[in-house]
Amino acid sequence: MADEQKKAKKEPAKKAEKKPAKKAAAKKPAAKKDSKAKGKEKKPAAKKSAKPKKEPAKKAAAKKEPAKKAAPKAKAPAAPPVVKASARYVRVAPRKARLIADQVRGMHIESARALLQFSPRGAAHPIHKLINSAAANAENNHELIGDEMRISSITVDEGPTLRRFRPRAMGRATPINKRTSHIRVALTPVED
Repeated sequence: MADEQKKAKKEPAKKAEKKPAKKAAAKKPAAKKDSKAKGKEKKPAAKKSAKPKKEPAKKAAAKKEPAKKAAPKAKAPAAPPVVKASARYVRVAPRKARLIADQVRGMHIESARALLQFSPRGAAHPIHKLINSAAANAENNHELIGDEMRISSITVDEGPTLRRFRPRAMGRATPINKRTSHIRVALTPVED
């Protein structure tokens, strides 16, 4: 029994020796962490003292920006209304329609109508109808005068192609592409 008691006393003594060593080891990194934490605490305090110096500058800049933004809004005139019309799946090749569209782009509506009325090209007729439709939209939907408008933009995009075949000699067939166009017109009032 004496041997057992001696062993029991030695084991707790060993544990006690190990525990303080662990605590001491644990205290040293904690001390380092505390010193780091103290350093960190000082740095944010320094940053906090620097922030109030910057905030008035930010507030002053914030006060100046709305004044600058408000001034251009007051000076900028209202954008003129844009009246649009479109014709889709027009049975005219886009390449041919663009020749006419390039002639009337930017023109006054009356001079564009005169040019299209006497143009020998086939694409002139659907574009003439489309410009008349856009003028009617201006009168009915936007309460503008249709004859006092100009063509601000006109675009011709390619639509779907109808593919056909024509029989030829010796049993052959050659393709025929019947192209279509999507035409869009935008009118704006003439500036006096």
